[in-house]
Amino acid sequence: MQTITSADGTTIAYEKAGSGPAIIVISNVAEDHTGVAGLAAALAEHFTVVTFDRRGRGASGDPQPYDPAREIEDIAALIGIAGGAAALTSGSGGCGITLDAASALGDRVTGLYLYEPPFIVDDSRPPAPADYVDHVEELVAAGKRSEAVEYVMTEMIRVPAEYVEPMKQDPSWDDMARYAHTYAYEGRILQGLMDGTPLPADRWSIDVPIAVAVGGNSEEFFRVGAEALAALLPKVTVLTLPGQDHGAFWAAPRPVAEQVREFLLG
Repeated sequence: MQTITSADGTTIAYEKAGSGPAIIVISNVAEDHTGVAGLAAALAEHFTVVTFDRRGRGASGDPQPYDPAREIEDIAALIGIAGGAAALTSGSGGCGITLDAASALGDRVTGLYLYEPPFIVDDSRPPAPADYVDHVEELVAAGKRSEAVEYVMTEMIRVPAEYVEPMKQDPSWDDMARYAHTYAYEGRILQGLMDGTPLPADRWSIDVPIAVAVGGNSEEFFRVGAEALAALLPKVTVLTLPGQDHGAFWAAPRPVAEQVREFLLG
């Protein structure tokens, strides 16, 4: 990996591959750049692809206190090494910072592809717990990282309790526990977007094409959230990825990359 120095002096580790128009793949909570490696490889057939370790993950720095605005500065620096303009793509929780970055960075962002933003805008799914961020931070501060992951899985993602113990036997659980602090990071970004009320009308001003994709097999609340974003911003297209569910951004990189290519390159 290579590194750049963000505006506040923090080291951000990144990889760059492929050729063509630039696209930055923004990873999700509790993962470093390797979590989106499959999608990055598929996109590199048509794009210059930048992946990176977000703050608090992998080889990048993690100065405190955490501030979401600094992540936007990181993305701005990465756009610089990508040639000065780039499309952005992310899935699930990473869609929040992606929208915030696009709104802040203006014409440096050429387009967006978002896969299933976890927006909860009505009663189609229970909202995030009001004390979500505080509780995760308390567990991590007490060294209870595994408990923090379990709390997120059962109370936020709504994984049935009987599935949790088998999940703990998979090596991925240890990776999530290692990055448990990032659940609070992402929670700060997503505040106001998962509480069962309409999306804020004044948070984003974005005038580039945005695709919001929903898996054909996914829960209905993802489509409700996608339609809510389409009603809010002027250039949103809601797409369906047939036969896929919420994990497609990571587990089905080929069909996701093809949809990205079709939307951004036409």
